[in-house]
Amino acid sequence: MKKNISALLILVVLAACKKENKTSDHTDQPTIDSVLVSENTAIAEEKTPFKKVEVSPEQASKILAKQNNDTLYVTNFFATWCGPCMREIPHFKEKIKELKSQPVKFTFISLDEKADWDTKVKNFAEENGLSDHIVLLDGSQLTPDYFPKNFKQWDGGSIPFTFMRKGDKTDETVGMMSAEMLDQKLKSLR
Repeated sequence: MKKNISALLILVVLAACKKENKTSDHTDQPTIDSVLVSENTAIAEEKTPFKKVEVSPEQASKILAKQNNDTLYVTNFFATWCGPCMREIPHFKEKIKELKSQPVKFTFISLDEKADWDTKVKNFAEENGLSDHIVLLDGSQLTPDYFPKNFKQWDGGSIPFTFMRKGDKTDETVGMMSAEMLDQKLKSLR
């Protein structure tokens, strides 16, 4: 019985982190004028204390929605336990530094368990200078209709997932991105 449970757990983790690079463009998101997290796009040189900002699925949808400005919004869904997620974070950090004077906003939505928010997520955010860029989403609150309402490609079945939006133009990537792929996608939307 324990072997079956262990095998099932391993399959779930592997499925959650499976590598897929699917993209799509779509233009039918609702318009809102507010963003829930800091507009600061620079990575702190010194450790910034982690601000525990929990968002509901509705608030996460607002982060993803069309904004009435010329800013490129990059939203990455990740978890600290996800290997591919952790391997692509340095690429995002480099782009945050590179584009700090540009109208580009990076938000990382952590799907870690609530029990890990004050430990693993906090430590990760502070160690990587991402304290001002991470918000927390309790994945158990996500209903199956959340995904088709917000995305064309992503069904919530795996992470990392990156959603980019500038006005009506969007890009979705399921799976880990290389530095080159991230650079290309950012350039195509700027």
